[in-house]
Amino acid sequence: MKFASPGAILKISLSALLIISASQTVIFGAVADLLPKPQKLSIEKGVFKLKGYIRIEDPTNCDLLREFIAESNLKISNNPQAPLLSVEILDSIPGAYDYKLAGYDNEAYHLSIRPKKILIQAVKPIGVIRATQTLKQLALKKKITAKGSKYANYLENVEITDWPAFKLRGYMHDVGRSYIPTEELIRQLRDFSQFKVNTFHWHLTENQAWRFESKRYPQLTSAKSMTREAGNFYTQEDCRRLMEAAKKYGVTVIPEIDMPGHSAAFERAMGFEMQTPQGKEVLKSILEEVAEVFKESPYIHIGADEKVISDKNFLPTIVDKVHSLGKMAVCWNPIHGVKITPDQGFDMTQMWGTAGRAVTGIPNIDCRYNYSNHFDTFADIVGIFKSSIYYADKGNPNIAGAITAPWNDRRLPTVNDITRQNNIYAATLATAERAWRGGGKQYIEQGGTTLPLNGEEYEEFADWERRFLFHKEMTLNPNLIPYVKQSHVLWDITKPSNKDSLTAAEHIRARGAGIYLRHTWGDIVPGLYGKGNTPNTGVAALARTYVYSPCDQQTGALIEFQNYSRSEIDLPPNQGEWDRKGSRILINGKEVQPPVWTNTMTKITNETLLGNENASARPPIRVDLKKGWNEVLVYLPYEKAPGVRLNKWLFSFVLTDPEGRFALPLTYSPDKTR
Repeated sequence: MKFASPGAILKISLSALLIISASQTVIFGAVADLLPKPQKLSIEKGVFKLKGYIRIEDPTNCDLLREFIAESNLKISNNPQAPLLSVEILDSIPGAYDYKLAGYDNEAYHLSIRPKKILIQAVKPIGVIRATQTLKQLALKKKITAKGSKYANYLENVEITDWPAFKLRGYMHDVGRSYIPTEELIRQLRDFSQFKVNTFHWHLTENQAWRFESKRYPQLTSAKSMTREAGNFYTQEDCRRLMEAAKKYGVTVIPEIDMPGHSAAFERAMGFEMQTPQGKEVLKSILEEVAEVFKESPYIHIGADEKVISDKNFLPTIVDKVHSLGKMAVCWNPIHGVKITPDQGFDMTQMWGTAGRAVTGIPNIDCRYNYSNHFDTFADIVGIFKSSIYYADKGNPNIAGAITAPWNDRRLPTVNDITRQNNIYAATLATAERAWRGGGKQYIEQGGTTLPLNGEEYEEFADWERRFLFHKEMTLNPNLIPYVKQSHVLWDITKPSNKDSLTAAEHIRARGAGIYLRHTWGDIVPGLYGKGNTPNTGVAALARTYVYSPCDQQTGALIEFQNYSRSEIDLPPNQGEWDRKGSRILINGKEVQPPVWTNTMTKITNETLLGNENASARPPIRVDLKKGWNEVLVYLPYEKAPGVRLNKWLFSFVLTDPEGRFALPLTYSPDKTR
């Protein structure tokens, strides 16, 4: 048996194969699919029909709201008999939480839908945008029958009171290393803002290239000063166009000019370093241009990391200049050799790495374990979703929120590779849901990346996964999203003491398509075997499950043993091997062969293109299943991996359609129970 095309299957179901009879009707997309989940929601009787005429009373004149009306094929009318869409600005939304964060208004809203009236109540215009984003999702319903599919033209009657637990929910792009066209950045602004992501951190300068156009110093963006993607940069008009889109979607843009670190491109162009007297004068002049172009950005990020601050007046000079332009200053945290304190004038810090710690007295952004360039496709999404944001249930004047950041030190072939291999959509939207909802049982340093077998954490993740995958197919471009359902995959995994003790080893049950036996940051983030549990070389684990197939069929399989970080220069596997440790996988006793690796070199630099080392960069492996139970056995040695700095002890496995677009609805059971 071979499967139908993904498109044909998805017209029937987004997650399973269903047979729709002539009398059946299936509705996809409703209140239960809202992403993120609202804080308070009740469903009432009746529906609001999206057809005909509507009156509108909106003192905020929200562009997004009028766009929603147009997309819903409603016509604006002054007829008093027409249904009403009314916007009210109140002093507060009863029951909603808020706290002070400079530059970020109160986003709380109340949305009431009745058969003849939609009412939006908010404290600030940004709350109207957030309510509209919820409305747009509520309208995203497909009615599927045996005769085909069409969008349903109604809204369920609901009462929603909603607000963010954390006021800053963002993502970053490192365009200094890897240029991303303006139109793609604007498209992602639109995509992410639908799910109430409200911050875009734009890392505009790097060692490889300076991407922000300075009309005063055009040599900065000359091709000869760039070592990667030479000649590509953002004109000031490009930046203004992006800012206009960000305003419409309710997104705050934080531009970053990294100084004095990551400044080799500046030095090549100017002929002197940033901390020289000439360098400081040039930077002050450039900051004037940045402030003028990004007029509506409350913050300018000045970087300041990974460089010895040799001039003690450098940071005070730059911070004072930022303040003189009416902007607030963000810096990376930690700064090499500088202890950050509130009296230095920084208005916010962005914590990175294990050394980043919140500075009492100013807001701090959690970015410590949100570097998606290190993420695998599955387990790390579990970890970031389960985790609280820097140990807090909700934001406060010290904890602003979280930003997800992919860093492409290693060059990738295409813009789509940046998105897919860094799993940007799943990472950003898992973080955004946690930041909107708040909570998280433990911080990732305690909770790790393992999906619980059952219980509240499992149910919460499975629900997010279902909603995310719905929007993968209905709202987003599924070709850019390698993540598929994993919450149904179950394993029995041994914890051996050496290679010869597998039969007597401890057995651990595990859930998920990606399992870290030891995490990348294993001394800090626990994997399946706990925190800091680095095994001796020469041991091996076995992972086993059985998959029930209703028929003989050929499927795809996403298989991975060493996820290649996009900021590492690790050697590819040798041909005929899955990784550099000797990992193996067998299905029904037959060994599954690895792909033919496109990279075969023994010396790599950051400019060596990543090939098909990562599963998200290659087609699924074809696997033949027999009718009934199929054994999957994964052999996982822990050995030194020559040429690999981050020796990850993990594996990924899930069966998919042949193109790898969605997981097949199969039963995985170590006990052969259905």
